Amino acid sequence: MRLRTILLRTIILMTLAFAGAHFESAAALAQEPQTQVAAETPLADTPSNQAAKEIEKAKVQLGSLQDSVKQNADNDDALVGIATKADELSRAVIAISVNLRPRFDQIKNRLGEIGDPPKDGQPPEAEIVTQERNALAAERAQINAVTGDAENLSIAVTKLVNEIIEMRRRLFADTLFRRTEISVSVLDDAAGAFVHEVSEFSQALSSWAAFVWKFKRFPLFAAIFLSLASALILLSGSYRLFGAYLRRDEAVENPSYIGRLSIAFWSTLIRTLALAVLLVTSFFFLNSFNVLRPDIAPVVGALFGTIGLVYFVGRFVNAIFAPHEPHWRLVKLSNLGARSIGYCLLAMAIVNGLDYLFGAVSEAMGSPLVLTVVRSLIAALIIGVILIAASFGKPMLARSGDPDAPGRHWPRGMAIILRVVGAGLIVTALAGYVGLARFVATQLIITGAVVATMYVGLLSGKAISRQESFGDTFFARFLTRRFNLGPVAIDQVGLLVGLAIYAVALVVGVPLILLLWGFHVQDLQLIAYRLFTEVKLGGISISLLGICTGILLFAGVYLLSRWLQRWLDSNVMARSHVDLGVRNSVKTGIGYLGVGMAAIIGVSSAGIDLSSLALVASALSVGIGFGLQNIVSNFVSGLILLVERPFKVGDHVVSGTAEGIVKRISVRATEIETFRKQSIIVPNSDLINGLVGNWTHRNRIGRSEIAVSVSYDADPQKVMDILLELTAKIPLVMRNPEPHVEFLRFGAYSLDFELRFFLADMADGMMVRNNLRIEILRRFKDEGIEIPLPQSDLTIHREAPAAIANEARDVRPSSADRAAGEEEHRVRQLRGRTAEVSLKS
Repeated sequence: MRLRTILLRTIILMTLAFAGAHFESAAALAQEPQTQVAAETPLADTPSNQAAKEIEKAKVQLGSLQDSVKQNADNDDALVGIATKADELSRAVIAISVNLRPRFDQIKNRLGEIGDPPKDGQPPEAEIVTQERNALAAERAQINAVTGDAENLSIAVTKLVNEIIEMRRRLFADTLFRRTEISVSVLDDAAGAFVHEVSEFSQALSSWAAFVWKFKRFPLFAAIFLSLASALILLSGSYRLFGAYLRRDEAVENPSYIGRLSIAFWSTLIRTLALAVLLVTSFFFLNSFNVLRPDIAPVVGALFGTIGLVYFVGRFVNAIFAPHEPHWRLVKLSNLGARSIGYCLLAMAIVNGLDYLFGAVSEAMGSPLVLTVVRSLIAALIIGVILIAASFGKPMLARSGDPDAPGRHWPRGMAIILRVVGAGLIVTALAGYVGLARFVATQLIITGAVVATMYVGLLSGKAISRQESFGDTFFARFLTRRFNLGPVAIDQVGLLVGLAIYAVALVVGVPLILLLWGFHVQDLQLIAYRLFTEVKLGGISISLLGICTGILLFAGVYLLSRWLQRWLDSNVMARSHVDLGVRNSVKTGIGYLGVGMAAIIGVSSAGIDLSSLALVASALSVGIGFGLQNIVSNFVSGLILLVERPFKVGDHVVSGTAEGIVKRISVRATEIETFRKQSIIVPNSDLINGLVGNWTHRNRIGRSEIAVSVSYDADPQKVMDILLELTAKIPLVMRNPEPHVEFLRFGAYSLDFELRFFLADMADGMMVRNNLRIEILRRFKDEGIEIPLPQSDLTIHREAPAAIANEARDVRPSSADRAAGEEEHRVRQLRGRTAEVSLKS
């Protein structure tokens, strides 16, 4: 044992000499006590040490974010930015912990391979092993410490994010329910502040305009030109794609419901988006070219927002109510009612827009808060009065259906709602809750218009996706002419178009509503990121973006495998004259291999952790095994058939009651087409476990037979010569092996022969046999050789009636107790026999 230990140490020292500095440092560390190794092991280049440094940086960032939250507790915009940074920090901390997991698993596996230290009484282990175990144990301890710090830090960041959310919710509620005393002195102060604001803003605007015209003329025109070009590109492209849905055809007197919905939705959406692009790009270019001053930029942004709001409401009114085109109207209103409601909605939009614009001016000029309060009070009062006035109108369509006739009153419930909302706005504003009144008024106009437009879009998608409805649209007729699609394909395209319209309506409408209800752009970005990357269902984390990527990759690999199948079949194997069965096996194998690879790549790209489903799979494996054993058996049998190829596509096989040509071999079943053109689906396990006859297994050469019978008067040799002569005249009959005639037997009424010959293709057998039979019959007639028919000899024996009578009189009961009925039956049997017929054949 001592000698073995000395040899082992000698080998280890030699290995250290060749290995270099790494093992030397490990050996030096192994000479110190184990506690010091764990504390002083240099891990400067290990992942755990780098992760520890990143954790320390994250702690510093967390402290900075916490200080920023305390300093900006009353600033909602600043809190939004801090929440975004906190979310990024949380993801970074989680990534640090996740990145350490592979290294931790490596250490765990390596320690398992090394094993535990030798116990007392056991032979000592090599020093290099002890050193490696100590180094790995130290690194594992550091990874555990870093992972614990990361978890604590992640919890702290999550707590900070929740605090920010609660602070923002409280700020929003305080802003809405903040009460301001409304009095005459407040109105006087607001009037004075308004005059001062107008004066200051006029001076600022005139000085800015003079500066821009003198020094920024070219950037101004460049910004306007670029913004107009962007809007025109969007608008022209939209007209090119959706031109039929952006304008109403005046020649159409009775447009369809789908046509009205589509034009209302697309004309509102696309034209509003075109104007929005113009306004956004204009502001972007003006700001990028330093045309806007810091005090003018917010006012210009508010002006653009007001223009976009008023235009959107105007497009919405024209699309839904169609004041001057009653046959395109989506609601049952009279002409006067449609115009009056449209004017009311547009007036409320203008009031809201001006309130927003003047608020931006007050903020830029540093006006006192009282001016903003009074301005919002006036806006809320005007909107409330408009709602109450609209409730007394008569906008509903007359019972006669004539849009020019005087209309009817609102439905009673609708009129009450309008009055209650209008009065509520007025009372709320006068009570001092101006912020709440302004918020409600804004949501009534803008959110209502957005929701109504979304609803029209959803109705349009539903109408288009309805069966046999899409075919009447302009786009469907274009697809029919361009791609020659049939009614079924057009109906399927209509379903896809309907789903696309649903998506457009939701993707555009929902973010707008969230922005109107107090969300910021950063909030929407964060929601979208979490929605597409980390949707959690219990303990399972699902990434919608990863799933979409996985689906796309699956489709791509699947299509690539199909293309490879066709390319190999039509180019490589077809040019090489590969057997049809081999080609089918290769195609099928590549197809299933492609599907398997596509599934693996798709699942891996989707980020789905199948280990979480292992428990469920193990629980269901037994039941699935019993329930799917036949399917699995057929599947394995199909793979065996494709690899072993006992028969192939095109072979003539006989299996049980099925006989025909193999048409298709899949992994579950094989399709055999009989000679009556009936397709029989045979499970693969039956073909593997049963007897299968293959007429064309190795080649298509096969023997055919024709049975021939002649009378006893014919010369057998002459018959055989005639049969061989006729066979030799047929080109399809093989000469090697040569044809042969077998004298089978002396039949009951004929001499029986059998003509046997070989064909290169079994498929020609029926035609050759038919032609041979015709020629044999014709030649036998010419030679006077008779083909006999079946014969029978009938012999009838007659007996005298007296003999039968005497035999009947001699019949007596054999016993006294025999029944009279049995005796009489026997007598009748003897009397009924009058003849004996003997058939000889």
